[in-house]
Amino acid sequence: MSATGTADTAISHEATARADLAAAFRWTARLGFHEAVSNHFSLALDASGAPFLIQPAGRHFSRVRASELLKVDADGTVLDGGGQLDATAMHIHAGIHRTVPGARCVLHTHMPYATALTCLEGGRLEPISQNALKFYERVAYDTDFAGMALDDDEGERLASMLREKPVLFMGNHGVTVVGESVADAFDRLYFLEKACETQVLAMSTGMPLKRVDDATARATRDQWESYPGLKHNHWAEIRAILDAESPGYRD
Repeated sequence: MSATGTADTAISHEATARADLAAAFRWTARLGFHEAVSNHFSLALDASGAPFLIQPAGRHFSRVRASELLKVDADGTVLDGGGQLDATAMHIHAGIHRTVPGARCVLHTHMPYATALTCLEGGRLEPISQNALKFYERVAYDTDFAGMALDDDEGERLASMLREKPVLFMGNHGVTVVGESVADAFDRLYFLEKACETQVLAMSTGMPLKRVDDATARATRDQWESYPGLKHNHWAEIRAILDAESPGYRD
């Protein structure tokens, strides 16, 4: 491929990445999984984890546009974009992109039902629903809340908790979900919150939780992971709805 062709491909790849990440912000706002101008989503443009795209500080999830996403290097230096990078976003996302294999997309939220479980003593996602089994043995738990992630050590500590797992429950804080693409990570984010919602509702009855046995839980998790086209169809439909109803996210 010629140098011109390589450059054109890179531009096309970045444009697609920007549109996907902007769509994730917009859809998260529709679902009420966000906290206005707080929380952060990022997407690495390279398998090495850098540079990565992330929203500028102070931008409401419902207004994020593809063109205004910041391009940031592995050290948190803004390479492209007119806004500023939020301090906690730098420490959480840069650390995960640097050190967690396969974490091309990193979604950090305080979505209500998942966060509620992180606020319980010994709070865990229990294997009680089909949605929850998607995450069986795939969730890491951090119980050492130490305030906001405002230094590199805290970011590295959070990254080390993830290791090979795609979901981190951050005690007294929220959750971080990672994936190889926006479609992958967002599908996990969505079904994680639905699983947590079901668990909170079940717990609210005061009745004992009916847990699925280990063998069935693992088999169901594997069925989730091999189900043909599910996460891609999910994401394609989200993009199609936004394209029809709110295409400004692509600008």
